[in-house]
Parts: sequence; structure tokens; C-alpha cells
Amino acid sequence: MVEPATVEPATVAPARPVQSGPMTNPRSWDRAALAIVDAERRRPEIPALPADLPAIDELFDFMRDAELRFVTLRMRVVERAVTTRGEEATEFDVFLRHAGDAKVMTSRPGEVIGGHYEIWISDGDVVRTYVHAHRLGTERPVRNRPRGLGDPDIPGSSKVYEPVTALPMETIPDTFVHPAGYCQNVLATGSLWVDGTDTVIDRPAIVVRCDHPRTIEMVGDRPDFAIRIAVDRETGVILRLTETIGGQVTRDAEVTEFGPDAPLPPSAFQFAFPTGTTLIY
Repeated sequence: MVEPATVEPATVAPARPVQSGPMTNPRSWDRAALAIVDAERRRPEIPALPADLPAIDELFDFMRDAELRFVTLRMRVVERAVTTRGEEATEFDVFLRHAGDAKVMTSRPGEVIGGHYEIWISDGDVVRTYVHAHRLGTERPVRNRPRGLGDPDIPGSSKVYEPVTALPMETIPDTFVHPAGYCQNVLATGSLWVDGTDTVIDRPAIVVRCDHPRTIEMVGDRPDFAIRIAVDRETGVILRLTETIGGQVTRDAEVTEFGPDAPLPPSAFQFAFPTGTTLIY
């Protein structure tokens, strides 16, 4: 008589902490370009989040309209990244006034007054930049946006968010204030879930975690690449973004000052190129 084979029990991976429903499927949110427009202006689709934790889709809809919840903004972000030279820190000072006025100053925290810095400033029509280290400046019209993206036959995943007030593209300030593209093109391509709440600079925030999102940077194209963001519950602005590889933090950007509808001085958007600046275009 043949004894029946012994079957080992299957190994079950521990469940991820999910407080607001199951993880989304990749590419499930494609509403970055959707805007609610009334007779006078764009307005947020979701005025406020519910008291409990929202689902991912609802949170992303809320985040997409973040900049529509204030008229002016004063914000400072400190980003720390691990490079081949060790840990490097960068500080961004953001001034914004709808519609069109924006200035971003980039510097190194702790440097002496008058140290190396960069300025990006726009009135919605012209963009000027200045790099103190090289005394180089630029002045050029705002770059035209792609045409034809309003065609209803174009899938949502191929459309882009149209900001009310533009910030320098592909920078931390732009990602934090205009998070729609980041939600659609990065977070929604991985396994993600709402992971509870946190507090950043005394502001309630909702935490989202994402495992192995799609990335075009080879250094991040690893199965152990993960992202954690903290989203301001009141406005939808990202207050903190942390990237890890193999559990080690490789990038950490956090808002250290945040003032929606803050009063701005008249000189906030004034700028003149210093004497000796070379304009390259």
C-alpha cells in the first residue's frame, strides 16, 4: 500500500496594512487632466476629505486640485538625497500667487548669506532664471503646452495637468504643489495603499505607500524601490516624500514651512539681474 504524499502548507506572505480598501491596480487612476470649470474659474472637485481615511482614487482626485485651495502660497522644502558624494541637502523657497506669479529660490541649507543660489521667477508670460555661481541668466517666453490634449478621444493616461500657476517642471516644488502628474505617472504604476495618518509641521496628513513604481531612472528600477508620501489633509499638497531602496532612505524631501493664503510682500516677485550677469538667451 502506498502512503499518500505529504503536502507542505503554502507559505502566505504577510498582508500589507490597508486601512482604506485594497491596493489599486497599476494605471488605475488617469484623471490628472480632469478639471471642474464653472462660469468664472476652475474649482476643486472635492471640497474636503471625509473624516475617515479616503480610498486611493478619492485621495488622488483631492490632490489633483491642491493649488485651487489657496490664492497665495509661501512654502519651504528641504530635500536630502544620498549621492556618490554622500548626503546632500537642498533648500527650496517658494512664493506663489494665482494666476501666474511664482518664484523659487534654490540654495544649500547652512551656507553663509550671499552664498551660491539659483532663482526661477515667472509672471505667467516670461520666465527668468539666474545662477549665482556662474553669474548666468536667462529670459524667455513661457514654453507652450502640447496642443490637442483636450481631444476627448485621447485616453486620460496620455493627458497632462494644466497648472493655474506654473512652477519649474520636474522639481520638488512642482511635484508637491501640482501632484496630479506624479500620482498618475509614478504612484499609480506601482502597488499602493493608504497607510494611516501622520503629522508634518503640526499639520494632519494622510500617508500613502507605493512599492516598485515604474521609473525611467535605472538606479530606481528595482523591486525593492518604494515611496512614502504624506499628504496635507486640508489642501492636498504633498508635505513629505521619502524614497527607499532595500529599506535604506535615498531621498527625503519635507516641507518645513507652509503658508497657504499667506500675505506676501510687494517685492516677492520683483527681480533684477545683478550687475555683471551674462544672459545666455
